[in-house]
Parts: sequence; structure tokens; C-alpha cells
Amino acid sequence: MRLPDKNFLALGLALALAACGGTGGDAVPMSTPVPPQGPAADYPMVIGAPFTVDGVLYTPADTLNFDEVGQAVLDEAGGAAVTGEHRTLPLPSYVEVTSLETGRTILVRLERRGPMTGNSAVGLSPGALAQLGAKPGTPVRVRRVNPPEQERAMLRRGERAPDRMDTPMSLVEVLRRKLPAGSSAPVDVKPEHGTPDAPPLPATKPSAEKAAQPAAKPAPKPKPKPKPKDVPPAKPATAEQTAPPPAAPAEPKKPAPPPPTQAAKPGKGAYAVQAGAFSVEANAKAVASRIGGRIDKAGKFYLVRTGPFASRQEAEASLAKVKAAGYSGARIYSAD
Repeated sequence: MRLPDKNFLALGLALALAACGGTGGDAVPMSTPVPPQGPAADYPMVIGAPFTVDGVLYTPADTLNFDEVGQAVLDEAGGAAVTGEHRTLPLPSYVEVTSLETGRTILVRLERRGPMTGNSAVGLSPGALAQLGAKPGTPVRVRRVNPPEQERAMLRRGERAPDRMDTPMSLVEVLRRKLPAGSSAPVDVKPEHGTPDAPPLPATKPSAEKAAQPAAKPAPKPKPKPKPKDVPPAKPATAEQTAPPPAAPAEPKKPAPPPPTQAAKPGKGAYAVQAGAFSVEANAKAVASRIGGRIDKAGKFYLVRTGPFASRQEAEASLAKVKAAGYSGARIYSAD
């Protein structure tokens, strides 16, 4: 077989170099930069400088364990996307918003700084209010979270992230008591230990009409009683009259009633859910208040638990709620 001529190879190489040369060797202009996608769309986070709203100074900060209650207002800038505005958290950041009327909880992406009037806790877009089933003025809980990238991407695309597990109403009642003064809470919250006693009424001053009346006259002194007239001396009593009357027969004593029997104490459940063990009592109380649990002392540790529960099924339901509240290390134990 005959090999190609070297001249043809040289000609092909020259044509290829000419094509690469283009028009005088000028570089091809770059296209418009593409907006960042994926996790890069959440960075860098913007903190910003302090600012004042209605005379109150707000200082933005990267607070990881942010958790507060207050009112939600409408943020029309968000449209149908599930987004919101906040005064101090970084932008963007992600929060779980819980309605303190129903316990429903959703994931919201904070993208704007605000609200710029009033003292509301968060501004929610129409899409976020619709998913939460709430309206402007609804009391809410705002808690910063770090959701998985899949849910972040859904919110960046304007879609809804899956609803969170509803917050237990026992915890909702605790959170509602922490609302600042002036927040609306449609459901009345009864005090834990009954209705407090009414405060005493202030002492009233005498009216001018009574003050003008003359002082009451003193009561007249009683007249002395007349002395009794002389009476003849009584006749001496006979022996029969002086003898004491016979004593009445004593009534038989009634037997003492038997002591009341004590009511049997309710039995304990077989299972309990432990959220964690803490060496500082204040930390344990904070967690117990958040999940509606109790504190058991074990040596130098304070154990935060819910229950006891009669069945493991009830304990597993409580375990899911405790983990949803952020305590992923919670476990089920046999109740003592």
C-alpha cells in the first residue's frame, strides 16, 4: 500500500494553523458571567451594618443558635416564593417558622433585610404565609437551621420545601407564654396554678359631702339602775332541796372512724424519651422548656426526658418530635 505524500501532510497542517489564527489573533470575547448555582448561591453571606427602626438599634450578626418568638408580617417583595426578611440574621440564611396557633412548621429562606417598621419578628412572603396557613399578625417562632442542600435548592428555585413535623401543642403553649407584650395570641392561655388573686382595692378618701357633715354626737350615758327594795330573807332550804340531782347516765363512746385509705398512686409508664444529660441545671431547664419535658437528677447530671409512656409506640412518637426540635441524639429508655 502506498503511503500519503509528505507534501499533502504539510499542506493540511498549514491550513489548520491558518484556521486557528482567526482574525489577526484577537481573543474571543467572554460571555456574560452565569449567576452562581448550587451551594455557591448561598455565599458569601451578607451581615451588614447596624441600623435603627422606630428608635430601636438592630445589629446584624451571624447567630447560629438563633431562636425567638414574635409576630409575622407580610413581605410582598417575596411573591409566591417561600422567602422572608429579617433584621439581624445573615442574608441568605434558613429558618424554621412555626405558627403558634396551629403548630405547623415550614422552612423559609431569608433574603431581605426587614421589616423596617414596628417590632415584628419576621416578614414572610405571600408564598410563605400560604404554606404556613397563617396571616399577617400571626404569632410565630423563628429558629435558624442548616437544612440539606436538596431543600436549599428547592427554595432557591422558588419551590416549597417539604413541611416539617408539626410542633407539639404542649411546646406551643410554652412558647406562646414567651411572646412579648403586644403580640396577638388568639387562643387564651390559662395560668398553670389557677387564677391569681385579685389585687386589693386602694383606700378611698371620704367624699366632700361626708366631710361637710358635723361629727356625730356622743351617745348619752346610761341612767343608773334603781336600787332594789328590801326583800324578806329566804327560808332555809330543806335537805331534799339541797341534795344534788342524780347524774345522767353517760352516753356510750362511739368508736373512732377508721383512718381514710390513701389513694393509690398512678402507675408509671414503661418507656421514656431522653433528650440529653446536662451538668448545668440552667441548660437542662432551657431544653425541658423547649420540648415540654421534665428534669430528673442522676448524680451530678440533669436528665431531660419526656414521658413516661405506657407503650413503645407512644414513646417513638415523642422521640420523633424531640428529634424534630433539634435534639438528634435523643433515645428511648425504660422508665425507672
